[in-house]
Amino acid sequence: MQKLEFSLIIPVYNRPVEVEELLESLISQTNKNFEVVIVEDGSTEKSDEVVKCYQDRLDIKYFYKENSGPGISRNYGCDRAKGNYCIFLDSDCILSPQYFQTVVDNLKETYVDAFGGPDKAHESFTDLQKAINYSMTSFFTTGGIRGGGEKLDKFYPRSFNMGFSREVFESTGGFPSYRFAKAKAAGEDMDLSITIKKKGFSTALFKSSHVYHKRRTSWSQFRKQVANFGYARITIYKRHPESLKWLHFAPAFFVVGILSLILLSIFVSPLFLLPIPAHVLILFIDASIQNKSIVIGSMAVVTSYIQLIGYGLGFMKAIWNHVILGKEKVPGT
Repeated sequence: MQKLEFSLIIPVYNRPVEVEELLESLISQTNKNFEVVIVEDGSTEKSDEVVKCYQDRLDIKYFYKENSGPGISRNYGCDRAKGNYCIFLDSDCILSPQYFQTVVDNLKETYVDAFGGPDKAHESFTDLQKAINYSMTSFFTTGGIRGGGEKLDKFYPRSFNMGFSREVFESTGGFPSYRFAKAKAAGEDMDLSITIKKKGFSTALFKSSHVYHKRRTSWSQFRKQVANFGYARITIYKRHPESLKWLHFAPAFFVVGILSLILLSIFVSPLFLLPIPAHVLILFIDASIQNKSIVIGSMAVVTSYIQLIGYGLGFMKAIWNHVILGKEKVPGT
């Protein structure tokens, strides 16, 4: 195996404050043997002045390009990176001081062509950010669908914390340019992960290489994001039919189940509503214990329902458009 040279690729869109927090965590790394490539994706709130403040403390490059979405921006950065192993991070992430060293240690112990890492909530996050993090990672929400297994068919590396070799990039072409939903940042990383597996590259989940991911910072932004995730799941199915599992239907079944219970409670008996408060109580207790806060536990109930219902509705809308009506052409199908 050739000597590994690392490039950290970070697409940015109107997030100068978050970029500063991420760069601050990068200068605190115990191992700084990497370059940083910032790709400004047509932002109106640019991060160039922030980047200048770190040029004497990091090996850093800054590029500004027209807006195209994060997938193409990641490819843009990888094309201009000098490293032979690229690590992709979202601009709203914060790293622990040991993050990069854990990646290096994992690759030295068992080299893989591509890896993914988990995400957590940082103690500095707002209560809402912690509640959203719970709903995105919990076993009781679609976090269970994302999985935490060691195999790529159970854990799909996500672009907020993902790495792969130059060979993978050249073989796959990197992140697809197709928009999997109305949002430009939905599904392209999972599609690439599936392609990586199909091409026979070795993969792994590096559980010790976690990032602190802020995700969306408002209720409405979060709702739109999860709806796009649900929609993108069917778009991915059109390109990779074997990737769709029955478990992916769970949020849609959840939506149908909630509506059915409400209707049954109206026309048959109010007792049919009992499963809903039982589920709410489970979420509240689990989130409160994990976050050591009943306030966050209460908010996590709301964000979990936003996530399950939003994902489920987006999923069903995509089935209607893609499968039933067949009105949206998907490249590669």
